Amino acid sequence: MSSQDIPEENLPAAQDAHGAVSVADDKNPFADPGLPPHEHRIQDIDERAARRSERAVALLFTVSMLATVGFIASYVTIPADRSVFIFPLGHISALNFALGMTLGVSLFCIGAGAVHWARTLMSDEEVAEERHAVASPPEVKAKVLADFADGAKESAIGRRKLIRNTMFGALALFPLSGVVLLRDLGPLPGTKLRHTLWSKGKLLVNMNTNEPLRPSDVAVGSLTFCKPEGLEEHDHDFQKEIAKAALMIVRIQPDNIKDKRELDWSYQGIVAYSKICTHVGCPISLYEQQTHHALCPCHQSTFDLSDGARVIFGPAGHALPQLRIGVNDEGYLEALGDFDEPVGPAFWERG
Repeated sequence: MSSQDIPEENLPAAQDAHGAVSVADDKNPFADPGLPPHEHRIQDIDERAARRSERAVALLFTVSMLATVGFIASYVTIPADRSVFIFPLGHISALNFALGMTLGVSLFCIGAGAVHWARTLMSDEEVAEERHAVASPPEVKAKVLADFADGAKESAIGRRKLIRNTMFGALALFPLSGVVLLRDLGPLPGTKLRHTLWSKGKLLVNMNTNEPLRPSDVAVGSLTFCKPEGLEEHDHDFQKEIAKAALMIVRIQPDNIKDKRELDWSYQGIVAYSKICTHVGCPISLYEQQTHHALCPCHQSTFDLSDGARVIFGPAGHALPQLRIGVNDEGYLEALGDFDEPVGPAFWERG
């Protein structure tokens, strides 16, 4: 719109306090028609309308608080594997749908409340100000502070206590959504690192045949890999559990076992040790029959299975944990407890 299209009574003087001109000349080639007269909103002149807007803003902030509470409640109560049918999306995760809806409503209501507050209750007068140097003089700084104080006063945050309190409530509750989501980093490990599936009475099951072992099945000098009874490859947690419970069985002549406790925890020379290397967790798979040495193929850590599985070469930091075994009434090899210490690498550094 050009300056000719604006009614003359709405045009500012030829030059206002800020140096704006309404008529173009050689010095100022572009005319500045100024601002039209300010039109008051209904909330500016009717306190009842202002209170309606105040209640509307407070309602939005309250809905945001309820949605945040709903987000937390959904996270706690809805099973992760439950699904619902939502047209036209089809079958979707009930938990994901509930979390998305409640989080979206919470954010939307905070934003909508802030926008409605600004459009209906805060000052809407436009103020034109000329550009000034970056380094403001003291009087400009004082003016900025005064303008800030005026803005705070015009926002009615002190007088509109209902809006203020509900806004603070919505903003205070909303971060709890993120705090709750921290749980998805995983549950606290507790004592899980210290225990495996092995326990008293668990049969030793051959990994290749999936059958329980008898002492006669283990020949002198042989190496057999075992798993705990009840652990199957189709189980959803098989990989996690076998990574801790994997076992290797070796039969040594009892006279060749040097460590007394190893002999006490064996059965007729059959000893059971963790298959997981104590260096970086590789599965041990090489066995030297004549020397009774077990070799990790990753970094060549070597353990003497006739002497408590102590480390005799390589970077491994400690011996392999031993499993105490015996024979049940039916003649099958069974565990008499769990490993004597946590399996795997770097446990003591993890705490």
